[in-house]
Amino acid sequence: MIGTLAGTSSMLLSLFLDQVERFFLGFNENFQQPVAINAMPIRRLGSVLVGGIIAALIWYWLQKRYSPVKIQDAIENGAPMPFWYTWVHVLTQIFFVGTGGSIGRELAPREAGTMLAHQWTKLSRRFPRMNLSPEDRRLLIASAAGAGFAGVYIAPITGMMFALELLYKKISARAIAVSLTSSVIATLIGSLAKGWAPYYHVTNLNFSAKSIPWVLVLGLLMGIGGTWFKTGIKKAGQRRFKDQRLLVTLPVVALLTGIIAMGFPQIMGNGRGIAQLAIDSTSISTGTIAIMVAALLAKAIVTLLTIAGGGYGGTLTPSIAVGAAAGIVVGTLWMQFVGGDVLLSQCAIVGAAALLAASQQAPLMSLFMITEVCHLNYSALMPLGLAVAVSIAVSKLMQGSH
Repeated sequence: MIGTLAGTSSMLLSLFLDQVERFFLGFNENFQQPVAINAMPIRRLGSVLVGGIIAALIWYWLQKRYSPVKIQDAIENGAPMPFWYTWVHVLTQIFFVGTGGSIGRELAPREAGTMLAHQWTKLSRRFPRMNLSPEDRRLLIASAAGAGFAGVYIAPITGMMFALELLYKKISARAIAVSLTSSVIATLIGSLAKGWAPYYHVTNLNFSAKSIPWVLVLGLLMGIGGTWFKTGIKKAGQRRFKDQRLLVTLPVVALLTGIIAMGFPQIMGNGRGIAQLAIDSTSISTGTIAIMVAALLAKAIVTLLTIAGGGYGGTLTPSIAVGAAAGIVVGTLWMQFVGGDVLLSQCAIVGAAALLAASQQAPLMSLFMITEVCHLNYSALMPLGLAVAVSIAVSKLMQGSH
């Protein structure tokens, strides 16, 4: 039942996102056109700005009545997630991303799944045979959050890993069975809207053992960068405006995003455009380095400003965008100064996985997320696993030093 509820909500949120993008930007998002590159620059500016103004008004109104509940609080402390307020909050996130706001969309389906699981556990208390123990309730809510993610990105193993590694924080045969079943059901339902195409398109799927030297370097550097990004996300969340200042700060950040989007539309949305641009890179030149450095800095800064300015949303896909762009920079420099048989697209993928692992402190989730959303084959597991392992080790050492 939880997988069905989470999958249905994820499917509906995906359809809502599609409608927002068609109305405001006039395009259908896919890996071939991840952002509205064909929309007029002034339309891109207007879309993000209007989206920022409307989202600011809704979030200001909402937070005078309700404080958004963190998923971990709902799991660990049983914090209630009011049905209608949570839906308004979730839909506002999807609306803001759909208009071009620089934030991830994956938090919304996780919160929707969590809320629906919370409602289900409330209902079960009325029937003695359905009443759940506190431990069962924690597992069910964590699984629902992971299933919500799986239903949007069509990634069942990632949904399971997210639920167990980041939320439930226990791994057992029973926990795997519950969370994986929920994520598989949600994936099947979500695929009715999204299909089975990869979220990021990769042309060369064959990784080689020759990649180990540059993979180690990427893992080291992305561990450092991912930890910095994690720290920035935390500080931005702590400083998020929730009072009347939100009515100014979020539209201003949206205006900044729109101005950048007039010349660089890949800045819009959850970062899919930047990540795909990096994966598609083939030119080994200083121009490529300049573009990717500008892209990763712009995406990181604007996303952090969006959070601090009052916006809500995910940080997984922005982390992938920043990591993919950084991977291209490192890969290009490696080929210029070291040489060797290196594919830039694979540098982007490895960089994305490694930075995601450090920024989210979730190595297994990161490994399987990149594998699933890119439809990679088994040859990718060795380099991705190595990069993720180095990245999370570096990140833990950095955090242990403070």
